[in-house]
Amino acid sequence: MKKQSIIIMILVGLSISCINSQANAIDELTQKKLNEVRNNGVQFLKNSQSDDGSWTMSNSPGTTGLATIALLRSGLNKEDPAVKKSLGHLKTFIKPDGGIYAAKSIHRNYETCITLLAFHEANSDGEYKEVIANAKKFLKHLQWDEGEGIESSDTAYGGQGYGKHQRPDLSNTQFFVEALKTAGVKSNDPAMKKALLFISRAQNLSSDFNTTEFSAKVNDGGFYYTPAAGGKSQAGMNADGGLRSYGSMTYAGLKSMIYAGLTIDDPRVKAAFDWIQKHYTLSENPGMGQQGLYYYYHTYAKALSAFKVDYLIDSKGVKHDWRKDLIERLAIIQRSNGSWVNKASRWYEGDPNLVTAYSLMALSYCR
Repeated sequence: MKKQSIIIMILVGLSISCINSQANAIDELTQKKLNEVRNNGVQFLKNSQSDDGSWTMSNSPGTTGLATIALLRSGLNKEDPAVKKSLGHLKTFIKPDGGIYAAKSIHRNYETCITLLAFHEANSDGEYKEVIANAKKFLKHLQWDEGEGIESSDTAYGGQGYGKHQRPDLSNTQFFVEALKTAGVKSNDPAMKKALLFISRAQNLSSDFNTTEFSAKVNDGGFYYTPAAGGKSQAGMNADGGLRSYGSMTYAGLKSMIYAGLTIDDPRVKAAFDWIQKHYTLSENPGMGQQGLYYYYHTYAKALSAFKVDYLIDSKGVKHDWRKDLIERLAIIQRSNGSWVNKASRWYEGDPNLVTAYSLMALSYCR
């Protein structure tokens, strides 16, 4: 009897060992694929960089800032020749007011946020400490609040936007909140509290935090582009005037709420995550099809990493390892030269430099 027990224990032990070995083999294969895809993307950006250190446009720091972040988050350091050149180029956009943007730019918030994030990635020795501090002050000054002559009851209050539209939006605001958090701003800071007001009002969720005219019309927990100036969703409007939720903004909303200090128990966070699980996919940007797909991938990865979740359950009850799904998806659609590009070119996603930067940034959250 004892002999049989010992044999059974050995067989069970061997079975468990085989299962664990297979699991480790899968993990190693996924990691190998990640390394290969990432390295090919890095090489593409190195090859496509202009002589002045920029990517795509020498007179605008946006794409160059994103590419710089992508390279630094992909294992390069600031002494790498490509990164060194790009950081030198970005420095030329630093303004006396603390902002980091192109002359006469209408993207001052975007450009300053992105370059702040790039300088932060390269700030291991404190070289950019002052630049980051000044950029933080500049961004706070841009925020829509009493300085624009509005009260906290206004749907524009607390957000960030472009100059040309005369109203803030969630895309600008998500970069703003991330930049503030990166610069060390705490969730109890007035700027963060104001931003959270705006973010909550961009959610399709009727609650004490959102009493706008749009809150109960869709009420699915997802997010749309802006509640300000009459409201707008890039995914369109329902017949009753409800602003449709869509993927990239819902991930942006989830990420921003967490960065602004909300916990996973908050009803706003729960509702956003429920929407994400119900609409889980990497084949499209839910609600937008192929438009903004790579912006979606980047925001998806950053939001789920911030949420500290490893698996999601979709509307069919299927469990997903989101990191593995993303690695496999980006591996399939990567081009032979190491780049990515979106055939739906809206929002500059026809530019392989921008799209490759988004993809590498997304992959950096899969390690």
